[in-house]
Amino acid sequence: MLVPGAGHEFPVQGVSWKRREVLMLANSIGIKADELRFLCSCHKPHMYQSKYHYLIRIKALHPNFSVFPTYSLIPEVADSYARQKAVRILGAPDLHHLHRVDGQHQLTVVKPLPTTSAGCKFELRNNFVDVHDKGKHGTVIETEQSIVNRESGELYTNVVSSGPSTVNYPPPKGKVPNATHVVQSNSEATRLYREVLISMVTIALSTPTPEPDQKMSFGGAIFHGCFSCDSAAHGVLRELGGSNSINMKEYQARFGSLSSPVKDLPLKFEE
Repeated sequence: MLVPGAGHEFPVQGVSWKRREVLMLANSIGIKADELRFLCSCHKPHMYQSKYHYLIRIKALHPNFSVFPTYSLIPEVADSYARQKAVRILGAPDLHHLHRVDGQHQLTVVKPLPTTSAGCKFELRNNFVDVHDKGKHGTVIETEQSIVNRESGELYTNVVSSGPSTVNYPPPKGKVPNATHVVQSNSEATRLYREVLISMVTIALSTPTPEPDQKMSFGGAIFHGCFSCDSAAHGVLRELGGSNSINMKEYQARFGSLSSPVKDLPLKFEE
């Protein structure tokens, strides 16, 4: 059955990032002090003497400094409301994009992103895949985004966002999890992550105040869906992948309910 609007391509958008933005994301999702490869720090900062005879401490890059894999989600949501509202998808319902929330992301890392886009031209290619009517719960939009090197045509990452509900497989009863991880949650974590987003993207739930959440009937400040996805990915990579970004080739997360900053998010990993 042909889906109305399927295959529609949004205008190609140029994307760029700096090391500062990569560092901000890593700090906001709970990267630990022993995961220096994501914190741009060096074990042995060196000193030198300037002409004014002051000793200045210089922090060099970690020799294995790398971008946390889910950074690819950030360009995907950048100005997404304005971008999607500006284009009418033939056959698809006219939706109120300001009321959109994140439900699911599937990330495929084909090639790790460089620590900065300087010297290269990257673009975000965004396609409309499907739309699903969830009744009183709203409408689910499924889109696919790819970050591509404009000059070479190389594909770096692919993200499929939202989509229909998938089958849930509860863990075996009585079995001890292979690993566990707890995402520590508080109001400060909410504000920090939103400050990171608002410095890079323009979306309603990026504002560091609770007013947008209240207008959307959430009752108070909530974690942005990307935070749940990013912080859970950190737990997976830390506990199962040795905190090495090259070990994350594919990652998918779906959250059935909102996360508030008053409860920690426990993760249990089963093989």
